[in-house]
Amino acid sequence: MYSRTLVLRFPKEIVDKPIITNLVRDYNLAFNILKAQIFPRKEGMLVMELHGSADNFDKGVQYLEEVGVQVEPVGHGIRRDEERCYQCGACTAVCPTGALHVKRPDMEVAFESERCSACELCVKSCPVRAMIVTFDKALA
Repeated sequence: MYSRTLVLRFPKEIVDKPIITNLVRDYNLAFNILKAQIFPRKEGMLVMELHGSADNFDKGVQYLEEVGVQVEPVGHGIRRDEERCYQCGACTAVCPTGALHVKRPDMEVAFESERCSACELCVKSCPVRAMIVTFDKALA
């Protein structure tokens, strides 16, 4: 079973189409919606875990791109401001996926964006706000 967390951006012209239904039905994929911001006649954004065989996953992503959905790994919208971060580790205590963890023996906080689920708990727990989430800011 292959699984990845993706950010999907839907242009306003296709936001009302049954794209996710087609993705599940035609490519035998399962999904878990982590975050959604979709409004009629406006751009939409969906953060979701997508599961299935690697072949079906690739075909499903190709389908999404062909119908006009912008697909990107969730890590592209999440970053850490290295200048602000002072390696306190508060974020590691709340990270449910282990994307933020303490690298030993250096005792530095490491961020593996591909493991991130975009829950944003790190943003709330960071005393200096070093974690920055930008994938849904354009929809405001």
